[in-house]
Amino acid sequence: METPPALFLIGHGTRSATGVAQFRAFVEAVAAVRPDTPVGSGLIEFAQPDLDAGLDLLVGAGATSVVAVPLVLLAAGHLKDDGPAALGKARHRHPGLDTAYARELGLHPAVLAAAEDRARRAGADRADAVVLISRGSSDPDANGDLAKVARLLADHRGLGTGGKPDAALGLVEPAFWSLAEPDLVTALDRCATLGARTVTVIPYFLFAGVLPDRIVDAAAAWEAGHPGTTVTVAPLLGADPAIVDLVWDRYDEARGGTVTMNCDGCLYRAPLPGYESKVGAPPFGA
Repeated sequence: METPPALFLIGHGTRSATGVAQFRAFVEAVAAVRPDTPVGSGLIEFAQPDLDAGLDLLVGAGATSVVAVPLVLLAAGHLKDDGPAALGKARHRHPGLDTAYARELGLHPAVLAAAEDRARRAGADRADAVVLISRGSSDPDANGDLAKVARLLADHRGLGTGGKPDAALGLVEPAFWSLAEPDLVTALDRCATLGARTVTVIPYFLFAGVLPDRIVDAAAAWEAGHPGTTVTVAPLLGADPAIVDLVWDRYDEARGGTVTMNCDGCLYRAPLPGYESKVGAPPFGA
């Protein structure tokens, strides 16, 4: 039987040993689903193996064809730049290597369901408001997608409704840790201004890291300065079985040649206000 193309998982990377261990456990969970398919991984920054080393390990183990799946929730620079650049360099180092690139995890129902589950564990179905926070990006397309995730989580899920499960729309505010606005404090202030006395913060991250830890600390600090308002932070998305299955869906899609990246709002293709100079420019890793 012919060996299928290897799956290469691209992780963001973190200085947190816990986060790196969680990423590796996720890779193992993915590999266990299809034991006949070679699976490798690499991290964009802060930890090893990096993308180059991870790809070299796969090729060294005999892979001649690789499908890379970025473990990216929002399509920003790491999806548009780092992944393609790493695959391009791998083809130069290994003539004859065939590569394909999958799209991000994105706004898939499996990701939304995982975020909803984590929110409910933290009491978001009883909270007056919810703040959904990501790392933030200089890419307006990615930031816009987080706002869309917040809207989808607010719609008919009972989150941020003060315990009214039949409410059509809850109060779910998007926020960013850096590079974009509003930040966490601004989003929490807005919720309080609108009358919220219980708020659930959902860190929109797969694995532990420095930023999720800072979000917990910042939420606690804001709560301490606002007597009468309770803030609870939800668990991270982690190795949710549905997200593990989604990785394989993205692999199959890319292997079949039917990937449809979201290019309509890409700052390299569309003249977005304030980013016109980016149109037609090569990604930084090209």
